[in-house]
Amino acid sequence: MRTFIAIDIPEKIRASIGELMATLKPAATNIRWSRPEGLHITLKFLGELQPARIEQVKQSLSQIHLAASFQVAIQGAGFFPNERSPRVMWLGIAAGAELAELASRVEESLMPLGFEKENRPYSPHLTMGRINPPGKIFTVQELLRRREPLAFGSFTATEFFLYESKPSRNGSVYNKIAGFGIAPRT
Repeated sequence: MRTFIAIDIPEKIRASIGELMATLKPAATNIRWSRPEGLHITLKFLGELQPARIEQVKQSLSQIHLAASFQVAIQGAGFFPNERSPRVMWLGIAAGAELAELASRVEESLMPLGFEKENRPYSPHLTMGRINPPGKIFTVQELLRRREPLAFGSFTATEFFLYESKPSRNGSVYNKIAGFGIAPRT
């Protein structure tokens, strides 16, 4: 099964992002849009896992705790690798050092199980859409500029999840396998 670890996004924020996507969709037919109900902040992509390994991963993740939960804000937008040659449209994540610390602890906890550490720095974002073929989306870029500053709200991250990703005709469907509290229970 294809798996990843992520923080869930509250429904109110998903709805707000969904409204933005609905206004942008008619402006570009070369964007494969993410489904708002599937938006999440990825901490680590694991790839294909045999069911027997799931328990090992769950055990490792259950040992991760930060001192406290933390605030996350969804704001701003951009493009990977850049605005001139966009391949991915994203929304920004504003959070303190705790988010990067959580991602780092996830990485470290899974290394003994054979998962390789990422080569690049952690860059949290929400993928709004993939641009295929890569290229000109001037109208979408202009519509985004007109809506600046983009702000979709904030929330307190209290838990993270191990997800299964199932491909479907209308985009991948994500199912939560297990949840883990960010801060120890008092």
